[in-house]
Amino acid sequence: MNENILIIDFGSQVTQLIARRVREAGVYCEIVPFNLADQMLDGFGAAGIILSGGPASVTHSDTPRAPQRIYDMGLPILGICYGQQAMVEQMGGSVTASDHQEFGRAFVDVKENCALFDGVWSVGDREQVWMSHGDHVDALPEGFSIVANSDGAPFAAIANDAKRLYGVQFHPEVVHTPHGTQLLHNFVSKICGCSGDWTMASFKETKINEIREQIGDKRVICGLSGGVDSSVVAVLLHEAIGDQLTCVYVDHGLMRAGESDQVVSLFREHYNINLVHRDASDLFLDELAGVTDPERKRKIIGKLFIDVFDQEARKVGGADFLAQGTLYPDVIESVSFVGGPSVTIKSHHNVGGLPERMKMGLVEPLRELFKDEVRLLGRELGLHEDFVSRHPFPGPGLAIRIPGEITREKADILRKADSIYLEEIRNAGLYDSIWQAFAVLLPVKTVGVMGDARTYDHVCAIRAVNSTDGMTADYYPFPHDFLGRVATRIINEVRGINRVVYDITSKPPGTIEWE
Repeated sequence: MNENILIIDFGSQVTQLIARRVREAGVYCEIVPFNLADQMLDGFGAAGIILSGGPASVTHSDTPRAPQRIYDMGLPILGICYGQQAMVEQMGGSVTASDHQEFGRAFVDVKENCALFDGVWSVGDREQVWMSHGDHVDALPEGFSIVANSDGAPFAAIANDAKRLYGVQFHPEVVHTPHGTQLLHNFVSKICGCSGDWTMASFKETKINEIREQIGDKRVICGLSGGVDSSVVAVLLHEAIGDQLTCVYVDHGLMRAGESDQVVSLFREHYNINLVHRDASDLFLDELAGVTDPERKRKIIGKLFIDVFDQEARKVGGADFLAQGTLYPDVIESVSFVGGPSVTIKSHHNVGGLPERMKMGLVEPLRELFKDEVRLLGRELGLHEDFVSRHPFPGPGLAIRIPGEITREKADILRKADSIYLEEIRNAGLYDSIWQAFAVLLPVKTVGVMGDARTYDHVCAIRAVNSTDGMTADYYPFPHDFLGRVATRIINEVRGINRVVYDITSKPPGTIEWE
């Protein structure tokens, strides 16, 4: 029996959340852009299909549609927001541009029972949902009925139980629809019949077998950065193919305090993985001297990383495959028809691809996983918790935490301040409650008084955010006494900084931070 859900993406910024909710129900799913969906239908083995939201208007003829044949395959389908409207229009109903738009919190009134609502909503209930639409359905295809409406959406939820077709104008995948997760669970389990037994342990065993089949007796080289993604890739590959794996750790001189020693110690001594450690800090810092443009800095680091990596790969006799820690959000964004934040944000070495001279096949065992799932896999593999729970740290390292010119002196100053900040977070027992925390050395200096002397030194910004998926983030509300303690320690212990500020900016989808 098929146990997979196919999510057809029309460009919604929260499509990834649909996939997360489905996987939380223990069901494997993949996202495919609408323009690539037709070729996925035959080989994927879907038990059901979800149509995502999107920014377009169904009332325009040149906007996205799902492959028409999905409606004749007998599979359960759930259309969400734009997905509902596309389904209705493709099946003979109609959609209109409404004068009554709904954006944000709204309430729906349940008019009829259906399988989607089973055990969650009942007739007469008034339920909170999250709306985001200008158009709305105004005529249903044959066989559908209205099961819920709202002030701005007379067809807020529709159902054809006989054919297992459902549509909702609201977004069940977001937390602002309190019972949305249960509705999605109903769809994948009760309507699609998925057993919900997809686990990380089963994923690990499946992936190990796939790696062995792909690699055979050939050799693999893996770029190890010390972050959770590359660390999990390395341990997974080592478990699958043992000494056929060689890891290369390129130290560009922009790592956090002590992290290079930790990487080398864990992977060379604890796991006994073949590890090449190349200290290229002088090379990177020399090339970055005088460069202030953030995009140029990223490209310099990316090019140098590939060059050094290639040199070290040749020294160990080369390899047939390159292992990368590509995650599912990277895959989704790289093929999205509307482009994704990664088009401009992720321009450094781990997304830029390989030059033609490096003729190796790719091994990307994490490309179906989200960041939190990678952590689960790391724990399943027994990876040390210091690596599993480590906050995300970008490939260019401290380079994008130093706006303006990068020098060794600035890197050393920032490294010390960042270390103190993280130490205080750990001492307060807050590290695992925060998604990401880091210090930034701002490209300004201020006059201050320390003791009886005037100073003219750098300003350090500290930032901490909470996030579930890295797409959006909100600042962490530290108590004032904690911020005061951190600021006092940094000013007292780090020469070159005389002022500390706390950044409380929220991060909306797709924005770039500190570069």
